[in-house]
Amino acid sequence: MGKEGTIMATAKKKKHSFPSAYTVIIIVLILVQALTFFIPSGKYSTLEYNSGLNKFVITEASGKTTKESATQKTLDKYKIKIKVSKFKDGTIYRPAAIPNTYHEIKKPKRGVFGTINQFLTSQVQGIVDSVDIIVFILILGGVIGVVNATGAMNSGMMRLSEKLKGKQKWLIIIVTSLIALGGTTFGLAEETIAFYPILIPIFLLAGYDTLTAVAAVYLGTAIGSMSSTINPFSTVIASNAAGINFTDGMPMRILMWIASVGISIAYTIHYAEKVRKDPSKSLVADQASTDKERFLGDMDLTTKSDFTMRQKLSLIVFALGFVVMIYGVQQLGWYFTEIAVVFLAVTYVLIFTAGLKESKFVDSFVSGAGDLLGVALTVGLARSVGIVMEKSFVSDTIMHYFSNQISGMNNVLFICVLFFVYIVLGFFIQSSSGLAVLSMPIMAPLADVVGIDRSMIINAYNWGQGLIGLIAPTGLILVSLAMVKVGFDKWLKFVTKLLIMIVILILIFLTVGVLIK
Repeated sequence: MGKEGTIMATAKKKKHSFPSAYTVIIIVLILVQALTFFIPSGKYSTLEYNSGLNKFVITEASGKTTKESATQKTLDKYKIKIKVSKFKDGTIYRPAAIPNTYHEIKKPKRGVFGTINQFLTSQVQGIVDSVDIIVFILILGGVIGVVNATGAMNSGMMRLSEKLKGKQKWLIIIVTSLIALGGTTFGLAEETIAFYPILIPIFLLAGYDTLTAVAAVYLGTAIGSMSSTINPFSTVIASNAAGINFTDGMPMRILMWIASVGISIAYTIHYAEKVRKDPSKSLVADQASTDKERFLGDMDLTTKSDFTMRQKLSLIVFALGFVVMIYGVQQLGWYFTEIAVVFLAVTYVLIFTAGLKESKFVDSFVSGAGDLLGVALTVGLARSVGIVMEKSFVSDTIMHYFSNQISGMNNVLFICVLFFVYIVLGFFIQSSSGLAVLSMPIMAPLADVVGIDRSMIINAYNWGQGLIGLIAPTGLILVSLAMVKVGFDKWLKFVTKLLIMIVILILIFLTVGVLIK
């Protein structure tokens, strides 16, 4: 091929390159904003417990509020099948939708300038609302920058790579299983962002690619949360909102966790081993050299470097930060403000263990934080889509429409269609707890109408809203991909077959679950 042909080929390649994470989110934001012009605005009346007054506050679609006694009689009056104790002990901490109270409301007037203002404001508001996660990501980046500057990461990776020879598959099995265990028990999700900078070099040294690292971590997060067993942010709160005990239907959820996580691990290993044996099979083969330079730097794989005491201490301090983080999230209910404080404390300890000059330490921290600035902004932009939905009052309309469509179906068809309904709802409403409290008082009574156990509604909710997390641009996937500079198109190409397999698995479980009960 001549020079002219090469230039044309390069231009063609550039012309058809897939949009970046930012652009994908903006496209989704524009599409959702366009939909709000066609979907009627509407609201359910809601019931919320006010602990200060010890009263239930009823908010009608018009915005009018009334106060009633916080008793089981009041809940029965509004046909909300939830124990009053669940409101008073804080288990149900969001406003619950009241069945059969949906009303269309006047669509907020926007016009051209109002629409542009909403488009811009939602993005700024999304960043503001996500400031705790953003601060955590920036501090984490700074800590990683300091640890890298000590050479501790490189030396530690070299030692680990020696022990991994011939056991590479166990890296995928252990990482995915542990993260999936965290997802199914205490909702481990956004916190896994912290694992990528550590795990990516290990996966590369094992002969895998960056996409394998994303798969091992993110499939653990998504599939683990999807097949939730005792996750308080999905199964527990949804069961309480549906008026049943969260242990109802537990055997089926455990079986789903085993089956779906097992399939995901086997799927990832199949891809990863192809890449290890033939790097050209990698879906990100075109960026292999760039990835190695970015994540392995000037690491010399042919010579053995010294692993000094300072480096060992720095890695121990760094690792302890993760131990404290996991304990705090699981046992103490920490969120990102507390986690950010932990890693800020790690930064101060590293001042004494790293052995870096003051200027080098500060430069490394700032540089490391800067490396993750793009990831931090992606988190805020993704939140903007939900803000547009909330300000346009279309979420309740979508749920009302679907609840009416499925109410007259036979039980097997009902539960299978409900699963797809929750896929759609999960795309627009990314908060698992928010979706649970909004939808369960409406959807759970439909189980009684078609003659199925309410625990099956919880399963359809869990598996539907969880599965869409594999590909929803409004969720965590774009943030994860931004951490490793992998395009969304590459991820879609990788995960599509797995997605189909999991959908089939879920439909089988739902059908069997209805028939045996």
